[in-house]
Amino acid sequence: MFACVTSQPTQLETRTKTYFASDFHLGVPSGRESLEREKAVVAWLESVRTDARAIYLLGDVFDYWFEYRSVVAKGHVRLLGKIAELADEGIEIHFFTGNHDMWTFGYLEEELGIRVHKGPVTHTIGSKVFFIGHGDGLGPDDKGYKLMKWMFSVPLFQWLFARLHPNLSFYLARSFSAKSRKANSYRKDVFLGEDKEFLILFIKDYLKSNHADYFIFGHRHITLDHQVGNSRYINVGEWINTRSYAVFDGKDLTLKYWKP
Repeated sequence: MFACVTSQPTQLETRTKTYFASDFHLGVPSGRESLEREKAVVAWLESVRTDARAIYLLGDVFDYWFEYRSVVAKGHVRLLGKIAELADEGIEIHFFTGNHDMWTFGYLEEELGIRVHKGPVTHTIGSKVFFIGHGDGLGPDDKGYKLMKWMFSVPLFQWLFARLHPNLSFYLARSFSAKSRKANSYRKDVFLGEDKEFLILFIKDYLKSNHADYFIFGHRHITLDHQVGNSRYINVGEWINTRSYAVFDGKDLTLKYWKP
């Protein structure tokens, strides 16, 4: 007589949710405020570890990030350690480079065991098609920014910048970031309408010849769930003020706010 053995689902098989978050901007505006925000992000990651199948970090995780061959930027060890811990458990961690942290050259993949994306990707999750990216450089206009982004991605310019001492390069980058944030503060955090939101214009053009059920972006620093045709555009917002994120449970996608 044989005993009937029922196989139990593994821990990873019980994890069915996919999480999306963006724009932590660790490093600004001060060390104290950045540390407080980093601890909140780590607490959020810890809270989702029991049911997360995958976590998508959609760019500008760091307000500035540049990988030297043998130098690691000071700070952010709590977040990096937590990401490595979750990746070691088998949770998929997707890191998208943003306009503030595009200079990754293999360290995050090798040290943390995560997947780094330098542009938008299309992933099928469950039965839904997701178009996922940071959001910068898409849509019409803003030719000046697109030219600058292209220059920043040229290996020769990256090599030249790497010749600077880290103290100088970090000072220059953070000074530029502060000026850019101040100059563009007027257009952040406010929905500009369908005819002016460049990501909505991009989505409409994309849907002319492609399909996606969801478009997931950050970058704009707004929390938004907007219908575009038969698709939904979700902007997951930022963590300086709102600490917002999105979660997909296999059927529905919901915007939420982290409140410990």
